[in-house]
Amino acid sequence: EGGVDVGDVDAKALKLDIPVPTSAKPNTFPSKETIAATLLTHVPAEKKSALVDFLIRLYSVYVDLHFAYLEINPLICLGASESKSGKVEIHYLDMAAKLDQTAESICGQKWAIARDLSVYDGSAVVQKGGKVTADRGPPMILIIGGGIANFTNVAATFKGIIRALKEYKQQLINSGVKIFVRRGGPNYQEGLKAMRLLGESLGVPIRVFGPETHITEIVPLALGISAKSHSPKSVPATAPGTPPAAASGSVTSEPSAVGTIHPSGERTQPDDQIVHFDTSSPTSRPSYRPFDEHTRSFVYGLQPRAIQGMLDFDYSCGRATPSVAAMIYPFGGHHIQKFYWGTKETLLPVYTSVGEAVAKHPDVDVVVNFASSRSVLGSTMEILKGGYTGIRSIALIAEGVPERHAREILWEAKQRNVLIIGPATVGGIKPGCFRIGNSGGMMDNIIASKLYRAGSVGYVSKSGGMSNELNNILSFTTNGTYEGIAIGGDRYPGTTFIDHLLRYEADPDCKMLVLLGEVGGVEEYRVIEAVKNGQIKKPIVAWAIGTCAKMFTTEVQFGHAGSMANSDLETADAKNRAMREAGFVVPETFEELPTVLRETYDALVAKGVVVPKPERDPPVIPMDYKWAQELGLIRKPAAFISTISDERGQELLYAGMRISDVFKEDIGLGGVVSLLWFKRRLPPWATKFIEMVLMLTADHGPAVSGAMNTIVASRAGKDLISSLASGLLTIGSRFGGALDEAAAMFSNARDTGLTPREFVDNSRKANKLISGIGHKIKSVNNPDLRVELVKEYVRKNFPSHSLLDYALAVEKVTTSKKDTLILNVDGCIAVCFVDLLRDSGAFTPEEADEYIKIGTLNGLFVLGRSIGFIGHHLDQKRLRAPLYRHPADDIFINMADVSQPRVLGRMQ
Repeated sequence: EGGVDVGDVDAKALKLDIPVPTSAKPNTFPSKETIAATLLTHVPAEKKSALVDFLIRLYSVYVDLHFAYLEINPLICLGASESKSGKVEIHYLDMAAKLDQTAESICGQKWAIARDLSVYDGSAVVQKGGKVTADRGPPMILIIGGGIANFTNVAATFKGIIRALKEYKQQLINSGVKIFVRRGGPNYQEGLKAMRLLGESLGVPIRVFGPETHITEIVPLALGISAKSHSPKSVPATAPGTPPAAASGSVTSEPSAVGTIHPSGERTQPDDQIVHFDTSSPTSRPSYRPFDEHTRSFVYGLQPRAIQGMLDFDYSCGRATPSVAAMIYPFGGHHIQKFYWGTKETLLPVYTSVGEAVAKHPDVDVVVNFASSRSVLGSTMEILKGGYTGIRSIALIAEGVPERHAREILWEAKQRNVLIIGPATVGGIKPGCFRIGNSGGMMDNIIASKLYRAGSVGYVSKSGGMSNELNNILSFTTNGTYEGIAIGGDRYPGTTFIDHLLRYEADPDCKMLVLLGEVGGVEEYRVIEAVKNGQIKKPIVAWAIGTCAKMFTTEVQFGHAGSMANSDLETADAKNRAMREAGFVVPETFEELPTVLRETYDALVAKGVVVPKPERDPPVIPMDYKWAQELGLIRKPAAFISTISDERGQELLYAGMRISDVFKEDIGLGGVVSLLWFKRRLPPWATKFIEMVLMLTADHGPAVSGAMNTIVASRAGKDLISSLASGLLTIGSRFGGALDEAAAMFSNARDTGLTPREFVDNSRKANKLISGIGHKIKSVNNPDLRVELVKEYVRKNFPSHSLLDYALAVEKVTTSKKDTLILNVDGCIAVCFVDLLRDSGAFTPEEADEYIKIGTLNGLFVLGRSIGFIGHHLDQKRLRAPLYRHPADDIFINMADVSQPRVLGRMQ
C-alpha cells in the first residue's frame, strides 16, 4: 500500500523500535530475521532478503547523516520475474525527509553534496523572473512584544522599534495601522513608558500593556472581539477569614529554609566581608523531590552571571547555604571566584574535572550543565559514566544538541536512574529552595512572581519563556508556584511531562497540577492515560498551545524543534479535546487560563486542601552596579575620558568617522593619524606630509643607539615587544627626541621677533645648542637628501611655510661658522609641522601651540622609527644571530682609582 492515497502512515505502518546504544548494550541493532519477521510480514519470500538489505543500508545512512525524519512513498520492489534484469529490484519514486539541523557541525560537509545539486541543475525556490505577491487587505494591526523576558533590557530593545516606527510614520498613518504592545521583564516599565509617549506624538494609535495583562489577551483586543477580561487579579495572601498567624496556630509556619530571616524580612549578616558556610552534612530526600532547600549543585562551565543569579535567589529564600558548591571548567585551571551573598561576599572553587569536584563536595547531587551543543554529549557522558552515584539530577541548558546525541544521553541516564532536564531548556525552579541557572529571570521578576517562597501549584511546560508567564499568572491567581520545570523544546527531552507530573502527584506539599503542552508529539497522551487509570488524582489544569496551526494550509513549526504536528493526533485541538474528555480542567481558549486556574485554586481552598500562608516581604537584594547604571538609577564620574575612538556601536568610529568610510574614502595612514591624534580631517596635502614624515623617519641604519639596542635585545632572545621597547627607550634629547624642542625654539624665536642673527647670538650667550641644527656627517656641500625632499614638498604644497623660511635663514647664519651646522632632518620636520599646524586652517593658534607642547612631533618620530626597529628585530631572528657580546678590547677599563677594599669589623 502506498502512493498519495495511503492516508495516515503513522496509524497504518508496521513499527520496529531500535533502542539507543548504551555503554551496557553498545549493539542494539536488530537482526535480519527480526526485521523480516516484524516489518515484512506481508511481503513475498523472494523479496524479503533484498528489502532487508535495503532497510539496513537505509538506516545506516539515516544515522550517519543525522536525519530527523525520512519517508519513502511509494517504494516499489519488483520480483525476479517482474524485472527486466531477472533480479529483485527496488525503486523509490518519492521521498520526504528532514535533517536534524543541530547536527550541521558534525555532518555539514556531507549534506553539502546534496545541497549543491540544486546549484548544478539550476533549480531554485523561486525561478529567475518569478514573483512573490502579497494581498493588501484592510487596515493592519501590529502587535509588538511578547512574554516576560529573562534578561533582555526591554527599554533598550524598544529603542530600535521606536526608531523604526518614527522612520515609517507616514506609511503607518496612511495604512491605518493600529499598534498593540505587551511586554514584561527587566526594565519593562521604562520601555512601555517610551512606547506610550511615542503614541502621543506618532499619530498612530498605540495601546500599551504590561505583565499584569494576560500574554495573549491583546489579540482579541486588537481584533475587536468583545470578550470579558481574563487578566489575572491578585489573590489575597491569606484565605478569607483566616486570622493572622500570630493569633492562631491553624496557619502553617514558614519552612525552615527561611529561619534565618527576621520577621521584618531582614536577613542576618555575619560581621566579616567574606561569608563561609558549613556544608559538611549532606541531606537525603524522597525520590519525588529532587530539589529542596538543602540541594547543592555544580555548575559545568564558566557562568558567573547565572551563578550570581542562583546565589541571589538562595539569599532571598533564606537558605542556610548557597545552592552552588563549585564550578567545573576544564580549561581555566584551578582557581577561586568571588560572588555576592547579599551585601557580603563568598568564594566558590573552580575545578578542572568532575571527579575532583565530586570528591571535594560529596553533598552535591545536581549538575547544571552549560556546556555548548558540541560538547554537551562528552561532558554529560563523563558524569553519567564516571560512577558518581551521588549525582542524581542533570540540567542540560544547551540548545541545538543533535538529536542522536540527546537520545544517547537519555538512555544512558535511564540506565543509571539519573533525572535529566533538557536539553534546550532554561531549567526549572523550586520556589524557596532551588533555582536552575537562569530560571525565573532577573531578581525583580523573581520577587514579583513570589518565587522566594513555596506555593501549592506544580507545573511543567516545554518553554522557558512560557514558564515565566506561568510563574506570573500563578502568583496572581493562586498562592504561587510549588515547583516548575521546563523540559525543553527539542524533539527528545531527557524527561517528559509525565515524569514530573507523577513526582508532583506523589509530593504531599503539591496540591494542584498545571500542564502546558503544545502542538507536536504525543507526550500529553501519556498524561491522559495516567489520569484515566488513576495514577494522577490531583486536579490538573492543562492547555496545548498551537491551536492556530489549523489555519495554515502547510506544515507549521512553532519555535521548538518538537512543536510540529506530524499527524492529526498531534494537533493542539486534538490534545485539548482529549484532555478535556479525560477530566482535565481545560479552558476554551488560552485567554481563559487565568480564570480556570483561579476557580480551581479557590475550590481547593474552600475544601481545606490548600491553607494559604501569611505573606512575608522578601529581603532586599542589592542591585548590581552595572544593571543599576544601565537603568539610569545611579551615576558616578568616569575614571577615564576618551574622545578619539568608539567601538561600542555596530561599527568602529575614529573621531566620529566610521571605519568603513575610512577605507571608502581612502584617507590613508596619514588620515587615520589626523583623526586619532588631532580628532579632525586634515587636507590631503597635510596627511600626505604625515605619511612622508613616517617614511623618512622609519630607519637610519643599524648603528644608531635605538636600532643597536633593538638588535642586542633581539639577539639576547627577547620577544618583539621587548626588543622594540628596548630601542624606543633610547629616544630622547640626544637621539630622535629633538623635534619637540626644535619646534619650540624656532617658534618662540620668531614669535618674539628675533632676527635669525639675534636668535643664534642669544643661544650662544646662553651656552645653549639650537635643537634641529647640526649633523655629524652631512654638510652644506654634502646635504641630507631627506631634508631636501621635505623642503621641496613643503614649498610646493603648503599654503604657507614661514617658519621653514625662518629656519633656513638661521641655517645661513650657523653654516657661515661651520658647514656641518645645517638644518637637520629633525629640525626641518619640526618647523614644517609647525607651519602645518598654524597655517592649515584646521587649528586655532592655541590648539597649534598645545600640540607642540604635548609631544606630538616626537610621537611622529616614535611611530615612524618603530617600523625600522621591528625590521631590525625580525632581521636578527631571521638570521638566527647569536647572543651579542661586545669585544673587551673595545672597552677601556680603568681600575687605578679604585681604593683597596675595606674590611669592616666590630669596634671593641
